Amino acid sequence: MPEPGSILGHPSLKNPLKGNPCYDIAMISFTEFDYQMMRRALELARQGEGLVEPNPMVGCVIARNGQVLGEGWHQRFGAPHAEVDALANATGEVRGSTVYVTLEPCCHHGKTPPCSAALIRAQVAKVVAPQADPFPRVAGGGFAQLREAQIEVATGLLQAEAADLNAPYFKLQRIGQPWVIAKWAMTLDGKIATASGESQWISGETSRQWVHQLRGRVDGILVGRGTVEADDPLLTARPAGLRTATRIVLDRRAQLRSSSRLVQSVAETPVLVVATPAASDEDIVRLHAAGCDVWISPAEEKADAELLHELLRELGTRGMTNLLVEGGGQVLGSFLAADAIDEVHVFVAPKMIGGEKAPGPVLGAGISQLDRALSFANLRVEPSGDDWHLSGRRAIE
Repeated sequence: MPEPGSILGHPSLKNPLKGNPCYDIAMISFTEFDYQMMRRALELARQGEGLVEPNPMVGCVIARNGQVLGEGWHQRFGAPHAEVDALANATGEVRGSTVYVTLEPCCHHGKTPPCSAALIRAQVAKVVAPQADPFPRVAGGGFAQLREAQIEVATGLLQAEAADLNAPYFKLQRIGQPWVIAKWAMTLDGKIATASGESQWISGETSRQWVHQLRGRVDGILVGRGTVEADDPLLTARPAGLRTATRIVLDRRAQLRSSSRLVQSVAETPVLVVATPAASDEDIVRLHAAGCDVWISPAEEKADAELLHELLRELGTRGMTNLLVEGGGQVLGSFLAADAIDEVHVFVAPKMIGGEKAPGPVLGAGISQLDRALSFANLRVEPSGDDWHLSGRRAIE
Protein backbone atom coordinates (compact mmCIF):
# COMPACT_ATOMS: atom_id res chain seq x y z
CA MET A 1 0.00 0.00 0.00
CA PRO A 2 1.53 3.35 -0.97
CA GLU A 3 1.76 6.15 1.52
CA PRO A 4 -1.19 8.59 1.55
CA GLY A 5 -0.49 11.23 -1.06
CA SER A 6 1.54 9.05 -3.43
CA ILE A 7 0.25 8.07 -6.85
CA LEU A 8 0.52 4.58 -8.25
CA GLY A 9 2.32 4.03 -11.52
CA HIS A 10 5.15 6.56 -11.44
CA PRO A 11 7.81 7.09 -8.79
CA SER A 12 7.97 10.85 -9.32
CA LEU A 13 4.29 11.44 -8.78
CA LYS A 14 4.22 12.50 -5.16
CA ASN A 15 1.14 14.51 -4.35
CA PRO A 16 1.92 18.21 -3.86
CA LEU A 17 -1.36 18.56 -2.00
CA LYS A 18 -0.17 16.39 0.87
CA GLY A 19 -0.19 18.57 3.97
CA ASN A 20 -2.74 20.97 2.49
CA PRO A 21 -5.55 21.44 5.05
CA CYS A 22 -8.02 20.80 2.22
CA TYR A 23 -6.38 17.43 1.63
CA ASP A 24 -6.05 15.89 5.06
CA ILE A 25 -6.23 12.14 4.76
CA ALA A 26 -7.21 11.42 8.34
CA MET A 27 -7.41 8.02 9.95
CA ILE A 28 -11.13 7.73 9.35
CA SER A 29 -12.99 4.54 10.16
CA PHE A 30 -15.02 3.50 7.12
CA THR A 31 -17.81 0.91 7.19
CA GLU A 32 -18.20 -2.07 4.90
CA PHE A 33 -21.07 -0.20 3.24
CA ASP A 34 -18.70 2.70 2.53
CA TYR A 35 -16.30 0.30 0.85
CA GLN A 36 -19.09 -1.24 -1.21
CA MET A 37 -20.27 2.15 -2.41
CA MET A 38 -16.77 3.33 -3.36
CA ARG A 39 -16.03 0.09 -5.19
CA ARG A 40 -19.23 0.59 -7.15
CA ALA A 41 -18.24 4.19 -7.91
CA LEU A 42 -14.89 2.97 -9.24
CA GLU A 43 -16.69 0.43 -11.45
CA LEU A 44 -18.85 3.20 -12.85
CA ALA A 45 -15.85 5.45 -13.43
CA ARG A 46 -14.09 2.80 -15.54
CA GLN A 47 -16.91 3.00 -18.08
CA GLY A 48 -15.55 6.38 -19.19
CA GLU A 49 -12.18 4.98 -20.26
CA GLY A 50 -11.26 6.23 -23.71
CA LEU A 51 -14.20 8.64 -23.76
CA VAL A 52 -13.40 11.33 -21.20
CA GLU A 53 -9.69 12.04 -21.68
CA PRO A 54 -8.01 14.44 -21.01
CA ASN A 55 -10.48 14.58 -18.10
CA PRO A 56 -10.25 11.91 -15.38
CA MET A 57 -12.55 8.93 -15.15
CA VAL A 58 -14.99 9.60 -12.30
CA GLY A 59 -17.89 7.63 -10.86
CA CYS A 60 -20.43 8.59 -8.21
CA VAL A 61 -22.97 6.85 -5.97
CA ILE A 62 -25.51 8.66 -3.77
CA ALA A 63 -26.86 6.75 -0.78
CA ARG A 64 -28.84 7.30 2.42
CA ASN A 65 -29.67 4.91 5.25
CA GLY A 66 -28.06 1.99 3.45
CA GLN A 67 -30.00 2.53 0.22
CA VAL A 68 -28.64 3.66 -3.12
CA LEU A 69 -30.52 6.69 -4.45
CA GLY A 70 -28.61 7.36 -7.63
CA GLU A 71 -25.54 6.48 -9.70
CA GLY A 72 -23.62 8.28 -12.40
CA TRP A 73 -20.30 8.65 -14.16
CA HIS A 74 -18.51 11.05 -16.46
CA GLN A 75 -19.54 9.54 -19.77
CA ARG A 76 -17.63 11.63 -22.32
CA PHE A 77 -15.52 14.76 -22.55
CA GLY A 78 -17.79 17.80 -22.31
CA ALA A 79 -20.70 15.85 -20.82
CA PRO A 80 -21.98 16.30 -17.25
CA HIS A 81 -19.60 15.17 -14.54
CA ALA A 82 -20.29 12.12 -12.41
CA GLU A 83 -21.86 13.97 -9.49
CA VAL A 84 -24.30 15.87 -11.70
CA ASP A 85 -25.14 12.66 -13.60
CA ALA A 86 -25.83 10.84 -10.33
CA LEU A 87 -28.01 13.68 -9.02
CA ALA A 88 -30.01 13.65 -12.26
CA ASN A 89 -30.51 9.87 -11.96
CA ALA A 90 -31.42 9.93 -8.26
CA THR A 91 -34.79 8.72 -7.08
CA GLY A 92 -36.12 10.09 -3.82
CA GLU A 93 -34.86 12.89 -1.60
CA VAL A 94 -31.09 13.39 -1.79
CA ARG A 95 -30.98 16.00 0.98
CA GLY A 96 -28.99 14.58 3.87
CA SER A 97 -27.47 11.82 1.76
CA THR A 98 -23.86 10.66 1.44
CA VAL A 99 -22.12 11.08 -1.91
CA TYR A 100 -19.36 8.62 -2.82
CA VAL A 101 -17.25 10.02 -5.65
CA THR A 102 -13.89 8.74 -6.93
CA LEU A 103 -12.21 12.17 -7.10
CA GLU A 104 -12.64 15.54 -5.45
CA PRO A 105 -15.65 17.42 -6.91
CA CYS A 106 -14.60 20.21 -9.25
CA CYS A 107 -15.16 23.80 -8.11
CA HIS A 108 -14.68 25.78 -11.32
CA HIS A 109 -16.57 26.55 -14.50
CA GLY A 110 -15.05 24.59 -17.39
CA LYS A 111 -16.97 22.64 -20.02
CA THR A 112 -19.60 22.17 -17.30
CA PRO A 113 -20.62 24.04 -14.10
CA PRO A 114 -18.88 23.17 -10.81
CA CYS A 115 -19.95 19.94 -9.13
CA SER A 116 -19.30 21.36 -5.66
CA ALA A 117 -22.05 23.92 -6.24
CA ALA A 118 -24.47 21.22 -7.42
CA LEU A 119 -23.84 19.17 -4.27
CA ILE A 120 -24.28 22.23 -2.06
CA ARG A 121 -27.58 23.06 -3.76
CA ALA A 122 -28.73 19.47 -3.26
CA GLN A 123 -27.99 19.83 0.49
CA VAL A 124 -26.16 16.53 0.77
CA ALA A 125 -24.75 15.79 4.23
CA LYS A 126 -21.45 14.14 3.41
CA VAL A 127 -19.01 13.62 0.54
CA VAL A 128 -16.58 10.69 0.57
CA ALA A 129 -13.74 10.90 -1.96
CA PRO A 130 -10.43 9.02 -2.10
CA GLN A 131 -8.28 12.07 -2.83
CA ALA A 132 -7.99 15.59 -4.14
CA ASP A 133 -7.90 16.53 -7.81
CA PRO A 134 -4.45 17.88 -8.76
CA PHE A 135 -5.89 20.06 -11.54
CA PRO A 136 -4.72 23.56 -10.56
CA ARG A 137 -8.19 25.07 -10.68
CA VAL A 138 -9.43 22.47 -8.18
CA ALA A 139 -6.52 21.25 -5.98
CA GLY A 140 -8.49 21.05 -2.72
CA GLY A 141 -10.83 23.94 -3.55
CA GLY A 142 -13.80 21.63 -4.02
CA PHE A 143 -13.33 20.13 -0.58
CA ALA A 144 -12.96 23.62 0.90
CA GLN A 145 -16.23 24.83 -0.63
CA LEU A 146 -18.08 21.77 0.67
CA ARG A 147 -16.74 22.25 4.17
CA GLU A 148 -17.61 25.94 4.12
CA ALA A 149 -21.19 24.85 3.32
CA GLN A 150 -21.12 22.57 6.43
CA ILE A 151 -20.94 19.41 4.33
CA GLU A 152 -18.75 16.74 5.92
CA VAL A 153 -15.81 15.61 3.77
CA ALA A 154 -14.04 12.27 4.27
CA THR A 155 -10.98 11.32 2.22
CA GLY A 156 -8.69 8.32 1.88
CA LEU A 157 -11.20 5.54 1.15
CA LEU A 158 -9.71 3.18 -1.50
CA GLN A 159 -7.19 5.88 -2.36
CA ALA A 160 -4.72 3.43 -3.92
CA GLU A 161 -7.37 1.95 -6.22
CA ALA A 162 -8.62 5.39 -7.24
CA ALA A 163 -5.08 6.61 -7.89
CA ASP A 164 -4.36 3.57 -10.05
CA LEU A 165 -7.53 4.15 -12.06
CA ASN A 166 -6.48 7.66 -13.04
CA ALA A 167 -2.68 7.32 -12.97
CA PRO A 168 -2.37 8.67 -16.56
CA TYR A 169 -4.43 11.75 -15.66
CA PHE A 170 -2.38 12.36 -12.51
CA LYS A 171 0.89 12.10 -14.44
CA LEU A 172 -0.35 14.58 -17.06
CA GLN A 173 -1.39 17.03 -14.35
CA ARG A 174 1.76 16.73 -12.28
CA ILE A 175 4.58 16.63 -14.82
CA GLY A 176 2.82 17.60 -18.05
CA GLN A 177 3.55 14.35 -19.90
CA PRO A 178 1.29 11.54 -21.14
CA TRP A 179 1.30 8.04 -19.71
CA VAL A 180 3.63 5.87 -21.79
CA ILE A 181 2.50 2.34 -22.63
CA ALA A 182 5.16 0.11 -24.22
CA LYS A 183 3.89 -2.80 -26.29
CA TRP A 184 5.61 -5.55 -28.22
CA ALA A 185 5.17 -9.13 -29.37
CA MET A 186 8.01 -11.62 -29.09
CA THR A 187 8.88 -15.29 -29.23
CA LEU A 188 9.69 -17.48 -26.25
CA ASP A 189 13.37 -16.71 -26.78
CA GLY A 190 12.76 -12.96 -26.79
CA LYS A 191 12.92 -12.17 -30.51
CA ILE A 192 10.68 -9.64 -32.28
CA ALA A 193 11.79 -10.60 -35.80
CA THR A 194 14.03 -12.99 -37.65
CA ALA A 195 17.58 -12.02 -38.59
CA SER A 196 16.24 -11.09 -42.04
CA GLY A 197 13.69 -8.72 -40.47
CA GLU A 198 10.53 -10.81 -40.90
CA SER A 199 8.07 -10.15 -38.08
CA GLN A 200 4.55 -10.68 -39.46
CA TRP A 201 3.14 -12.33 -37.61
CA ILE A 202 4.81 -13.38 -34.38
CA SER A 203 1.65 -12.99 -32.33
CA GLY A 204 -1.67 -14.62 -33.10
CA GLU A 205 -4.97 -13.12 -34.21
CA THR A 206 -6.38 -12.85 -30.68
CA SER A 207 -3.38 -10.82 -29.52
CA ARG A 208 -3.58 -8.56 -32.55
CA GLN A 209 -7.26 -7.91 -31.86
CA TRP A 210 -6.37 -6.91 -28.30
CA VAL A 211 -3.76 -4.45 -29.62
CA HIS A 212 -6.37 -2.88 -31.89
CA GLN A 213 -8.61 -2.36 -28.85
CA LEU A 214 -5.71 -0.70 -27.03
CA ARG A 215 -5.03 1.55 -30.03
CA GLY A 216 -8.66 2.59 -29.95
CA ARG A 217 -8.44 4.17 -26.48
CA VAL A 218 -5.09 6.02 -26.61
CA ASP A 219 -4.27 9.49 -27.90
CA GLY A 220 -1.09 8.66 -29.79
CA ILE A 221 0.72 5.66 -31.28
CA LEU A 222 4.47 6.05 -31.72
CA VAL A 223 7.02 4.19 -33.83
CA GLY A 224 10.38 4.93 -35.37
CA ARG A 225 10.92 5.53 -39.07
CA GLY A 226 12.70 2.18 -39.26
CA THR A 227 9.48 0.38 -38.37
CA VAL A 228 7.63 2.37 -41.03
CA GLU A 229 10.27 1.49 -43.63
CA ALA A 230 10.22 -2.21 -42.69
CA ASP A 231 6.48 -2.82 -42.22
CA ASP A 232 4.65 0.14 -43.81
CA PRO A 233 2.00 -0.01 -41.05
CA LEU A 234 -1.26 1.90 -40.85
CA LEU A 235 -1.19 2.13 -37.02
CA THR A 236 -4.95 2.49 -36.81
CA ALA A 237 -7.53 0.68 -34.69
CA ARG A 238 -9.56 -1.81 -36.69
CA PRO A 239 -12.44 -1.64 -36.12
CA ALA A 240 -12.35 2.01 -35.09
CA GLY A 241 -12.14 2.56 -31.35
CA LEU A 242 -13.42 5.18 -28.96
CA ARG A 243 -10.58 7.58 -29.85
CA THR A 244 -8.65 8.33 -33.03
CA ALA A 245 -4.98 8.19 -32.13
CA THR A 246 -2.44 10.43 -33.83
CA ARG A 247 0.22 8.31 -35.57
CA ILE A 248 3.63 9.60 -34.42
CA VAL A 249 6.88 8.83 -36.24
CA LEU A 250 10.32 9.56 -34.78
CA ASP A 251 12.18 10.75 -37.87
CA ARG A 252 15.03 13.16 -37.15
CA ARG A 253 15.50 14.07 -40.83
CA ALA A 254 11.81 14.04 -41.79
CA GLN A 255 12.41 11.49 -44.52
CA LEU A 256 9.11 9.64 -44.14
CA ARG A 257 8.16 8.49 -47.64
CA SER A 258 5.18 10.23 -49.23
CA SER A 259 4.14 6.84 -50.61
CA SER A 260 3.88 5.27 -47.13
CA ARG A 261 0.47 4.18 -45.98
CA LEU A 262 0.74 6.62 -43.07
CA VAL A 263 1.07 9.61 -45.37
CA GLN A 264 -1.43 8.27 -47.87
CA SER A 265 -4.08 7.96 -45.13
CA VAL A 266 -3.36 11.26 -43.34
CA ALA A 267 -6.71 12.73 -44.40
CA GLU A 268 -8.47 10.06 -42.32
CA THR A 269 -6.06 9.79 -39.37
CA PRO A 270 -3.50 12.42 -38.25
CA VAL A 271 0.25 11.90 -38.62
CA LEU A 272 2.83 13.74 -36.52
CA VAL A 273 6.45 13.58 -37.69
CA VAL A 274 9.00 14.28 -34.96
CA ALA A 275 12.13 15.80 -36.52
CA THR A 276 15.15 17.91 -35.60
CA PRO A 277 16.81 20.88 -37.29
CA ALA A 278 18.74 18.27 -39.32
CA ALA A 279 15.62 17.87 -41.47
CA SER A 280 15.73 19.67 -44.81
CA ASP A 281 13.27 22.45 -45.58
CA GLU A 282 12.31 20.53 -48.69
CA ASP A 283 11.23 17.45 -46.75
CA ILE A 284 9.40 19.51 -44.13
CA VAL A 285 7.47 21.36 -46.85
CA ARG A 286 6.76 18.06 -48.63
CA LEU A 287 5.28 16.44 -45.53
CA HIS A 288 3.32 19.57 -44.60
CA ALA A 289 1.90 19.66 -48.12
CA ALA A 290 0.82 16.04 -47.76
CA GLY A 291 -1.13 16.93 -44.60
CA CYS A 292 1.33 15.77 -41.93
CA ASP A 293 2.08 17.78 -38.82
CA VAL A 294 5.87 18.18 -38.46
CA TRP A 295 7.19 19.06 -35.02
CA ILE A 296 10.81 20.19 -34.90
CA SER A 297 12.76 19.58 -31.71
CA PRO A 298 14.54 22.77 -30.62
CA ALA A 299 18.05 21.28 -30.83
CA GLU A 300 19.68 19.02 -33.38
CA GLU A 301 22.27 17.22 -31.30
CA LYS A 302 20.17 16.31 -28.29
CA ALA A 303 20.47 12.77 -26.94
CA ASP A 304 17.52 10.49 -27.51
CA ALA A 305 16.40 10.80 -23.86
CA GLU A 306 16.32 14.60 -24.05
CA LEU A 307 14.49 14.51 -27.36
CA LEU A 308 11.89 12.12 -25.97
CA HIS A 309 11.21 14.22 -22.88
CA GLU A 310 10.85 17.32 -25.06
CA LEU A 311 8.41 15.39 -27.22
CA LEU A 312 6.46 14.10 -24.21
CA ARG A 313 6.11 17.63 -22.88
CA GLU A 314 4.86 18.74 -26.30
CA LEU A 315 2.32 15.93 -26.38
CA GLY A 316 1.23 16.93 -22.88
CA THR A 317 0.55 20.48 -24.03
CA ARG A 318 -1.64 18.94 -26.73
CA GLY A 319 -3.72 17.22 -24.05
CA MET A 320 -2.57 13.68 -24.81
CA THR A 321 -3.13 11.45 -21.80
CA ASN A 322 -2.06 8.02 -23.07
CA LEU A 323 0.74 7.29 -25.55
CA LEU A 324 1.24 3.81 -26.99
CA VAL A 325 4.83 3.04 -28.07
CA GLU A 326 4.93 0.14 -30.50
CA GLY A 327 8.64 0.16 -31.30
CA GLY A 328 10.88 -1.00 -32.79
CA GLY A 329 13.68 -2.06 -30.55
CA GLN A 330 15.77 1.10 -30.79
CA VAL A 331 12.76 3.28 -29.97
CA LEU A 332 11.77 1.13 -26.98
CA GLY A 333 15.41 1.18 -25.86
CA SER A 334 15.40 4.96 -26.02
CA PHE A 335 12.26 5.15 -23.88
CA LEU A 336 13.85 2.79 -21.36
CA ALA A 337 17.01 4.93 -21.27
CA ALA A 338 14.85 8.01 -20.75
CA ASP A 339 13.09 6.32 -17.82
CA ALA A 340 9.83 7.11 -19.58
CA ILE A 341 7.94 3.78 -19.59
CA ASP A 342 4.96 3.59 -17.24
CA GLU A 343 3.17 0.43 -18.39
CA VAL A 344 3.97 -2.62 -20.51
CA HIS A 345 1.93 -5.06 -22.59
CA VAL A 346 3.94 -7.97 -23.93
CA PHE A 347 2.57 -10.78 -26.09
CA VAL A 348 4.67 -13.94 -25.94
CA ALA A 349 4.12 -16.42 -28.75
CA PRO A 350 4.91 -20.14 -28.33
CA LYS A 351 7.65 -19.97 -30.97
CA MET A 352 11.44 -19.87 -31.10
CA ILE A 353 13.58 -18.11 -33.69
CA GLY A 354 17.08 -18.01 -32.25
CA GLY A 355 20.07 -16.37 -33.85
CA GLU A 356 22.46 -13.71 -32.64
CA LYS A 357 21.30 -11.25 -35.27
CA ALA A 358 17.58 -11.68 -34.62
CA PRO A 359 16.56 -8.52 -32.71
CA GLY A 360 15.10 -8.36 -29.24
CA PRO A 361 12.36 -5.93 -28.20
CA VAL A 362 14.43 -3.38 -26.26
CA LEU A 363 17.78 -2.41 -27.78
CA GLY A 364 20.22 0.45 -27.22
CA ALA A 365 22.80 0.53 -24.43
CA GLY A 366 20.38 -0.84 -21.85
CA ILE A 367 20.76 -0.61 -18.08
CA SER A 368 24.21 -1.53 -16.81
CA GLN A 369 23.36 -2.34 -13.19
CA LEU A 370 20.76 -4.90 -12.23
CA ASP A 371 19.67 -2.97 -9.16
CA ARG A 372 18.66 -0.12 -11.48
CA ALA A 373 16.48 -2.29 -13.71
CA LEU A 374 12.96 -1.03 -14.35
CA SER A 375 10.61 -3.12 -12.21
CA PHE A 376 6.91 -3.72 -12.63
CA ALA A 377 4.27 -4.33 -9.98
CA ASN A 378 1.12 -6.45 -10.02
CA LEU A 379 2.18 -8.20 -13.21
CA ARG A 380 -0.73 -9.98 -14.86
CA VAL A 381 -0.30 -13.06 -17.03
CA GLU A 382 -3.28 -14.28 -19.03
CA PRO A 383 -3.83 -16.39 -22.14
CA SER A 384 -4.37 -14.61 -25.45
CA GLY A 385 -5.31 -17.30 -27.93
CA ASP A 386 -2.15 -19.40 -28.28
CA ASP A 387 -0.06 -16.55 -26.87
CA TRP A 388 0.44 -15.21 -23.35
CA HIS A 389 -0.28 -11.58 -22.50
CA LEU A 390 1.88 -10.05 -19.77
CA SER A 391 0.98 -6.60 -18.46
CA GLY A 392 1.94 -4.39 -15.56
CA ARG A 393 2.74 -0.88 -14.38
CA ARG A 394 6.07 0.29 -13.10
CA ALA A 395 6.69 -0.27 -9.44
CA ILE A 396 6.81 2.60 -6.99
CA GLU A 397 10.36 3.20 -5.83
